[in-house]
Amino acid sequence: MISVADLLTHNRVPGNYFAIDAYVKGDLEMGLLENRRGDRLLALPETLIQAIYSGLQKETGHASRLVLFNCGRWWGKNFYTRFREELTDYYGTALADMSMLEFINSLQSCWVAYGWGKIELDHAHQQRGFLLVKTVGSPFASQAPKGDVPVCFLEAGVLSAFFSQLTGRELHCIQTTCESLGADCNHFLLGLNSRLQPAELMVENRLDHDSIIQKLCV
Repeated sequence: MISVADLLTHNRVPGNYFAIDAYVKGDLEMGLLENRRGDRLLALPETLIQAIYSGLQKETGHASRLVLFNCGRWWGKNFYTRFREELTDYYGTALADMSMLEFINSLQSCWVAYGWGKIELDHAHQQRGFLLVKTVGSPFASQAPKGDVPVCFLEAGVLSAFFSQLTGRELHCIQTTCESLGADCNHFLLGLNSRLQPAELMVENRLDHDSIIQKLCV
């Protein structure tokens, strides 16, 4: 029989660290948002996201995609550092020692708590060197101006940096479907840059997601 003492860690039973009602704390009078460690959080109004897209498009044109992706890379590196530190402090276990189930559950809860929608990982193409990430309810996709190609360049940068830090490999990220184009979700494909380069042209040529996966995994 498992004793209660065996279940306790530092006199508590660890729960879902990123549960929204426990993770996000606000002070309406001061206009402050903090996480449960006391770190400051930043709320991005929809109008600000819209202004970022339109402002960059006006100032940099087609290069706005690269600017957003690189901003996401910077954001993703910091996001990974905070994610790792918070989980390590709370559970008393290094991120590398967590089970895959614990890691995925924590990432999914974190994604929701940050207001980024929902996220799922698909390892079906892992043996081919690719990781497929699916998000739903992206605030970036909903507020971006409509175009001919997927628009979540910021999120692609975040995912690229996050999983590069996690795996110790320099990974690139390409978005193949987008809610802004009427898709029911956003698909992101991660892998080595040399393996993903052909996918960029496929996206520009508006190949569908399944066709891109099939061509890459031949």
